[in-house]
Amino acid sequence: MAVRRKLIAGNWKMNGLREEAIAQAGDIAAKAMGQDLACDVVICPPTTLLAKIDRAFDASSVALGGQDCHAAEKGAHTGDISAEMLFDAGCRYVIVGHSERRTDHGEGNATVREKAAAAHRAGMTAIVCVGETGAEHDAGETLNVVARQVVESLPPQADGANTVIAYEPVWAIGSGRTPTLDEIAAVHGHIRATLATACGATTEGMRVLYGGSVKGANAAEILAVEAVDGALVGGASLKADEFWQIVSAAAA
Repeated sequence: MAVRRKLIAGNWKMNGLREEAIAQAGDIAAKAMGQDLACDVVICPPTTLLAKIDRAFDASSVALGGQDCHAAEKGAHTGDISAEMLFDAGCRYVIVGHSERRTDHGEGNATVREKAAAAHRAGMTAIVCVGETGAEHDAGETLNVVARQVVESLPPQADGANTVIAYEPVWAIGSGRTPTLDEIAAVHGHIRATLATACGATTEGMRVLYGGSVKGANAAEILAVEAVDGALVGGASLKADEFWQIVSAAAA
């Protein structure tokens, strides 16, 4: 059985101006400085802040990530950013297929797969997001929806070294609500089974994160659930002290 090192990823979404973001990143970097962390830590700020945040994390073990990328390497795609550009800016991870991209921008599994492949092409790890809506959850379709997203969103070359899956129930993101621990365990177990049967042995080491209203108060119990390999953190990642509580829970 592969040993999977936990990963805590902070998604700042569309939040942060330069001064406050540099201070926030500096606080996180200071907490990581000189520590031999027992988990991986990545922060995904808005694109406008990548250069500033990269410098803040330069001497720490905190990695930098992007929030999205285009599938193409370059071209006439106004307002988009390529995986190669993110890598050049210091990113080593990029989130693809977040539910807000799937919902607000109409991105389907095929588009997410192309973006994940672009991340691999550029030398980055793709954090591929999957998750069911409230209606799908209430209809008992969670496992079917999530399994289909996993299978259809992963490119053929996806493996434990270049891909992370983040399960985020759409109805839990930013709502303050979370599934029960049993529900989280069931979905993560189903994702692992789907990876084993549909995606091959190379996915054994692929980490599966939980996301959706993760905070300092509930991180320890969520991260203790079997098959949960870390967390994709939204609002709590904007508060250095609370974010570090989550990191500490993963490293415990």
